[in-house]
Amino acid sequence: MKRMSNKKPQLPGMAKKRSVVVPKQRRNVGPEDEVDGYSRVDVYDQKTISRIGAHYGDIIKSIGEDPKREGLEKTPERVAKALQYLTHGYDLDPAAILKGALFQEQYSQMVIVKDIEVYSLCEHHMLPFFGKAHVAYIPDGRIVGLSKIPRVVDAFARRLQVQERLTNEIRDCIHSTLKPLGVAVVMECDHLCMRMRGVQKQNSVTTTSAFTGIFLSDHRSREEFIKLISSKLH
Repeated sequence: MKRMSNKKPQLPGMAKKRSVVVPKQRRNVGPEDEVDGYSRVDVYDQKTISRIGAHYGDIIKSIGEDPKREGLEKTPERVAKALQYLTHGYDLDPAAILKGALFQEQYSQMVIVKDIEVYSLCEHHMLPFFGKAHVAYIPDGRIVGLSKIPRVVDAFARRLQVQERLTNEIRDCIHSTLKPLGVAVVMECDHLCMRMRGVQKQNSVTTTSAFTGIFLSDHRSREEFIKLISSKLH
């Protein structure tokens, strides 16, 4: 799928209502999207939507359905919009996200952001896998705004992925950008390609991990991390 745009697309999210200027024909705003003076505006590349939608119309016909019946008439467009949103990570720069909130701070203990929701698409079957990511780093003179870590997770997850690579990409991005003493990432996900088809194992969970620096060289740091992400402290 060709990623379009000379201009970086505005992704679905929260924007101040009066400050958002979107061509009328491309707006997709409903009353349910308005909260406390803010509105959510979904903006899509219409050429990409039309191209992907045409292919999905052919797919619907190929599996024996009538793409013109009422329930399916707008399905190709809906699926195309969903796919563009689910893969919007290709338009994001995870390192730039981190660089936008780096601060000098003499804190040298472990920083953990755990239970980060993960939603991604398996690149082998384009079925969802989802779960949680737990990310830690030990600063070496610099910290990063806490919200940036989940944003980095999303930037890599909203692509066609395998869980193993996703885990490594999150680790490598944080390590190379923040340059901490160590990074630890553990991810636990359910894969619908294993539940809905193929082996059809309903209770299987896939766990992956990736470490750098002190988390590799010092088993005590690694054990502390595992203990903390396994604990319910609140």
